[in-house]
Amino acid sequence: MELRVLNYFLTVAREKTISKAAEALHLSQPTLSKQLKELEDELGVTLFTRGNRTITLTEEGIYLANKGKEILALVEATTTNLVSDDLISGEVSLGGGETQAFEFVAILLRELREKHPDIKLKLYSGNADDVMEKIDHGLLDFGLVIDPVEKQKYEHLRLPLADYWGVLMNVEHPLASKKTIAPEDITDTPLLISNQSLVDNQLAEWFGENLDHLMIVGTYNLLYNASLLVKQNVASALCIDGIIPTENTNLTFIPFSPPLSATINIIWKKNQIFSNASKAFLQLLQGK
Repeated sequence: MELRVLNYFLTVAREKTISKAAEALHLSQPTLSKQLKELEDELGVTLFTRGNRTITLTEEGIYLANKGKEILALVEATTTNLVSDDLISGEVSLGGGETQAFEFVAILLRELREKHPDIKLKLYSGNADDVMEKIDHGLLDFGLVIDPVEKQKYEHLRLPLADYWGVLMNVEHPLASKKTIAPEDITDTPLLISNQSLVDNQLAEWFGENLDHLMIVGTYNLLYNASLLVKQNVASALCIDGIIPTENTNLTFIPFSPPLSATINIIWKKNQIFSNASKAFLQLLQGK
């Protein structure tokens, strides 16, 4: 499968018609249709369901569209980063979960751009599972992850920072006036928890037993949408402090007692061959 043809396919998937895609690609419709048919024959699958006005992706087509975007993004990043040694440019790609510690990284990135203004930045937001998957596939250079995570297969650097767990609550909740929350306080409270791997283990250790006795009504990936449910008093969310601003809202964050902290790490692939841009970022990081 040629990258050129993959780009044709993604354009058709985006435009949803052969005519609009052909116009965007500056190709004739018969030429584009022929290329797509040859791609389907090569792969042995049907990628489109062709309707009267628009086309719809099949399951195989959706799979190829998702993977194809990742492939072209990786090719683009690789091409951008193949520059001469005397010029520090290219792209630094970094993913991270929701944490105030990202400000530490932001300061480093500001310093990096001041020294090397030709460097471009690519940021991705996701929990540790999402970030590590993208690092594994070469789609991110670095990840900012909040423990607990399995870091054995990565190089990692622990940041001189920590996050603290607690409960995000609606101010109308009966416990909202408390200064701290103990494990026994919230056994009967509807809760949302992070779906990140291993977080259950950390919370279970704090609670002193498994989480089966809790009233867990849902999970979240990133906290913002979960906070909207908390605003509606649907549930409270077990989370780390500082992600959701609570000032002048109907939300309040109450820390755990005893305190439960989470360390924060920057991770990257072992034996990773970095671009000049990523090397420059790593040097700044290791100098802190």
